[in-house]
Amino acid sequence: MKFALSSEQKDFAASLRDLLSGAKTTSVARAWAEGDTADGRKLLTQLADAGVTALAVDEEFGGIGAHPVDLVVAFAEIGRAAVPGPLVETAAAIPALLQALDNNDAAQRFLPGLAEGTSLGTVALGDWLPRALDAAQSDVVLIVDGDRLAVGEVGAQFDSVDATRKLNELTVGEVIAEGASVASATARALDAGNLAVAAQLLGAGRAVLDISTEYVGGRVQFGKKIGSFQAVKHHLANAMIGLEMASPLLHGAAIAIAEDLPTASRDVSAAKVAAADAAERAARSALQVHGAIGYTAEYDLSVWLTKIRALRSAWGTTSQHRARVAESLRSAR
Repeated sequence: MKFALSSEQKDFAASLRDLLSGAKTTSVARAWAEGDTADGRKLLTQLADAGVTALAVDEEFGGIGAHPVDLVVAFAEIGRAAVPGPLVETAAAIPALLQALDNNDAAQRFLPGLAEGTSLGTVALGDWLPRALDAAQSDVVLIVDGDRLAVGEVGAQFDSVDATRKLNELTVGEVIAEGASVASATARALDAGNLAVAAQLLGAGRAVLDISTEYVGGRVQFGKKIGSFQAVKHHLANAMIGLEMASPLLHGAAIAIAEDLPTASRDVSAAKVAAADAAERAARSALQVHGAIGYTAEYDLSVWLTKIRALRSAWGTTSQHRARVAESLRSAR
């Protein structure tokens, strides 16, 4: 199985990186955390104009209908830039959810606006995703309750370790679909959401590794740049290896989703665990090489560190995903 990106995918990643590198995303993230979402919405509109929110939406609903690997490419760059907002829900989970239902009514109602970028969406999906992200900032708010899919009524808000992530409880409002297809559609939404989150973790891990590599190349102790110390090299090398090993698992999971393989959910869980562990390793290495300054909220590194911490347990904890992998392997015997 080939995991190399095509030239078009590489160009897409480069174009997103160029867009985001000039967007001062750490300032956007801090403003979003304080409730000032104007610059964040502008940035999300720019990402929509670049095609990100249309990737997972079929052409009949105004989207591109791209391969899931393209979604991985996009969300790795989004994670690298620490972009705030409910992009996983808008661009990955809700399209997968609505397009897997028995009828197209909900998809026709909501997906064109999400694909175009004129609306943001969020969703709560039961035990794996009990609270919705940024419901107060979202135009489409959905909740799955058993075999019912409904418009969500926004309830209490909770803070996250990542200040940009505001989580809301939802209650059932207008029911828009019900029956057996809701359960299977929810499973597809969970896979799509976890794939996007895993890609974000991979991108965030690469970002903190890049920040750390630049820092150790300039920081001097005992008359030498700390990047010349063997222990520092080993920490950063181990972080890089973890990230590189997680990358093909993400691409493999994306291909499994695209080909509707019976192992798709297991592959997604394995990718989420690998990306979460690799990103956390990179974050720990970043803290170690930065010393005390790495803990300060004013230092930009903190934006990625808190995001990695939050995304590690978002859309299911690593324990839940490991259990799903183990159960799938037992069932396959």
